[in-house]
This record gives sequence, structure tokens and C-alpha cells, in this order.
Amino acid sequence: MPKKRTALALAAASAATMMALAACSGAPAGPAADAQPVADGTIEYGHQQEPACVFGGWIEQAYLSYQVLDNLVSLDEDHEVVPWLAESWSVSDDQLTWTFTLKDGVTFTDGSPLTAGVVAYNFDHWLAGGNSTAQVWLDGYYASSRAVDDRTLEVSLSRPYPRLADTLTQGYFGIQSQQALETRSEEENCASPIGTGAFIVEEWNRGENIVLARNDHYTSWPANAKHEGPARVEKVNWRFLPDPTTRTASLKSGETDAVYDVPAIEWATVDGGGYELHKYVTPGRPQQLTFDTVDGPFVDERVRKAFAYSLDRRSLVETIGRGVIPYEGNGGVSRTTPGYSTDAAEAYDLDLDEANRLLDEAGWTRSGGEGVRTKDGEQLTVVLPYGAGSIINSDGASILQGVQEQAKASGFDVQLVPVPQSAFFSGAYSTPEEKDISAGYWTSVTAGILHINWRPTTPEAPNYNNDAFNADPVLENIILRANSAVDPQEQNALYGEAQDYIAEHALAIGLYDRLSTLAVSPFLKGVWQENAQGGPVFHDAYFVE
Repeated sequence: MPKKRTALALAAASAATMMALAACSGAPAGPAADAQPVADGTIEYGHQQEPACVFGGWIEQAYLSYQVLDNLVSLDEDHEVVPWLAESWSVSDDQLTWTFTLKDGVTFTDGSPLTAGVVAYNFDHWLAGGNSTAQVWLDGYYASSRAVDDRTLEVSLSRPYPRLADTLTQGYFGIQSQQALETRSEEENCASPIGTGAFIVEEWNRGENIVLARNDHYTSWPANAKHEGPARVEKVNWRFLPDPTTRTASLKSGETDAVYDVPAIEWATVDGGGYELHKYVTPGRPQQLTFDTVDGPFVDERVRKAFAYSLDRRSLVETIGRGVIPYEGNGGVSRTTPGYSTDAAEAYDLDLDEANRLLDEAGWTRSGGEGVRTKDGEQLTVVLPYGAGSIINSDGASILQGVQEQAKASGFDVQLVPVPQSAFFSGAYSTPEEKDISAGYWTSVTAGILHINWRPTTPEAPNYNNDAFNADPVLENIILRANSAVDPQEQNALYGEAQDYIAEHALAIGLYDRLSTLAVSPFLKGVWQENAQGGPVFHDAYFVE
């Protein structure tokens, strides 16, 4: 699809000499200090992954749906909840009833009105499986919703959840048209969900791009928007460029105006090239390793601890991450998450003597102190599958290769298995018998993610997000108390206690904090990262000449 490059074309015509010099240096000639905004235009945006649907339970879907669907509430730069579709809200003294008052006169792009009944329908739709991530966030807390009147929504909980509003700022909780959900096919709502947002899905060319067109009748921007009114650009051409080198090169050549997920090796070059860089350390679960506690060698806590002591994770991340990717030792939550425990993050440093002692004590031996350890004729081989190019990017894959190499020193044979996106999300390597270590992350605005990741899994109530496959009532009790604690200090102390418990028993160890990064052309202004998950926001973006 041809791009309307008004701003760039005019700038090039008026500053040909500067552009020629920039071409020689590899850096773009930025706009003049008195550059003026240009109306309309199409943003060429390079993203690294293509999800199966625009709306859904993966962060890559949340990034897209954030452009199309509005939430009840938003999160500002101070991580305070601010109005969006809901202009105000309150909670009862017993913390079991939340009341949201909706903005007046908001309309979905199919012409149907936003009402409290529609929002209640969305809540029930999520809990019935319409969004698996929204479902697991609310499961065990949500009881029902009802419309008191067209603008007043009442949400009833089965037990207190004081951080409900914070949770609802995530892109998984975008509100869709009830009319569309009831009358259109699942395929239609997958490809082009109907919201009240700044853009609509105009077309999706699978494997290539999604074209987002401006909603000229947009009236429901969040309180933390940078301007009021419809989007300033006409369209966003959301292109899928999975190769990181190609993606970065497209920005440098002017083929794209913004790209996501800047590789660490390219960061300094892009930073020195006149581009605007954004880096958001995602709160929630970091990129970490969780051990299978019910099948295989990591059932033994000593072996789990030995693996942790075998690794110099900090130097590994700092070397590969080149100062861009932050090391994270905490296996529970990342440093930007409220209630973060520094003690949990510092639990295990490289200590090969201790690793070898623990493995000897656990009965894993090796000839002459070298090679792969064995026990009862079985080698200490552990399987570590990972979502290649989806959950784990190219920098992350290099870090996992470093883990594999470092673990050899104490006698572990780590088998890395890159799993394609289609197989990964279809459930490949998801059972205790198939893997020994799980790698991955979960974004979240609160440490309540611990409930999703560590709720006990049982045959009667399996928790497919518990990669340790364990059922620990002690850990569950700590997390449940934290989730319902009204006082923030008490809540954070309990979340910290849960993280310390995870570290004490070596159930999971951290590797690095998940980043959301953007590089933006100097001719494109007003692009920012939303504060719940770090996705790009294009509602406020505009070109300059």
C-alpha cells in the first residue's frame, strides 16, 4: 500500500543538502526547530509479531486492540488510574461492589450506543471464555455485573479485590460492541473488533500488515491523552517485520516512521542517529525460568538451587543486553511492579562450589568432575522449550543459549527447544512430562500476577499458567491475602513475602526484565507508550515538516 509521506517529502525538498549529508552519515536530517504540524498522513509502523486476532489475551493483541477499543479506565505516567470510558467510579466499604459511571453519548463505530448493559455484557463475555487472560485475572473474584441505568454499571465481587481498577487498565479489557459480538462471526470479531476507539481496522493482509483508519467521530479519549479529538493522522499501516535487522533498517532508510523492539546491538546506533527512543520496563512477571516441581530432576529442591547457583545471570544479561536490557534476578515479579522484593532478586549469585555440593548431595555424580552428571544410569538432561520469535525475541534467545552454556560447568545438559508461535500457542511442550524448565513472562500492573502464575494446579481445577505444576497451599494463602489487602503497605509486604517464598524454594529464577521499546522518526511527533503495558499510542501522533 503506498504511503502518504507529506511531511517527509516536504522536508526533503526544502533541505536537500542536509539530507544528502545525513545519508552519508546514516543519520536522518531532523526537522527544523520551528517545524510545523502537518495534517493527516499515514504512519508506517514496523512491528515484530503478528497475532492470530486483533483482540485477545496476548500482549501483542493488546497493543493492537488498544488502538481500536477503549477501556473503562487508563493508567497515567504516575501509575494512577484515570478516567476513560468511565468518568468516575467508587467501591463499597466491604470492597465487594464497584460502581462505574460511564461517559455520556459515546457510540461504537457500528453505530450502537455505549451503555452500562453493554459493558456488563463484556464482563460476562470475558468470563465465559471470550478473553482467556481477562478471565484468569477476574476468575475467583468476579461474581456478576448489572446496569443500574444506562450510564451506571455495578460490578459485584465474591471477595475483595482492591486493585480491580488498576487491572482493568490493561489492553485485554477493551470494551467491544455487544451488537457486533452477538451478530457477527467469531472470525469477523477476531479480525476487526468493533470498539469506540481512535481507529478502526480497515483491512488485514495476513502475513504483511493491518491498516488502521481514523475514527473521525472519536469522542472518548482517556484523561491522559495528549490531545482531545480524533486522531491527527488518517491511518496507521501496522506492518509485520519479524526480522530485527530488517525492522531497524526500515527505520533508518525512511521506509517506516516507527519500529518496535529495537535490538540491543542496534540501540546505540539508533540513539545516535537522531531518532526518538522509548523504553518501558514492563511490570508483572519478568522473563524468567520456572522449574517443573512434579516430574523430572527439579522435583528435588537441591537440584533447582544448584541450577540457580550454576549461572552468572547478571553478566550474561549485561553482555548480551549491552546495557539496554535490565538484569532481573527476581523470578516472581519485575522491578517496576509494586511490592517488588529486592531480597528475592538477590537470592542466587554464581557459586559453582555450592552448585556442585548440592548436586553431589542429591546423588548426581560425574566422572573426574567433568561432563554431564548421572544418577541411576540417567543423565542430568533438562528440556527448556521457548516460544521462539514470540515470547522470546532474538536477544532473549541469545541469553538462553548463554544459560545452556553456563549450566554445563556444574554438569547440566540443557536441551533448548525453539518452538514456533503456532505450536507454542497450540499447547506444545505444556505438560510436566514434556519439559523441565519454562521460560516466559506475564505483563501486569500489579503483583497480583502472582495469583495467576502460582495458583495451585489440581486435577479438579487445573491452572495452565502455573509452570511449576505445583499445589502449594502456603504460597497460595500468602498471595490471596495480598490480593484482598486494602492497605497498600500490607498488600506490598505480603506480595514481597510471596516472592521471597518462591526464591527460598527456588521455584523460579529471574533472567531479565521484559522491555517494550520504540524508535521513532524525527518527523513524527506525539507517539508515546501507554503506561499499563508499554504499547505504542498513535492517537496523539502527528507529522511535522
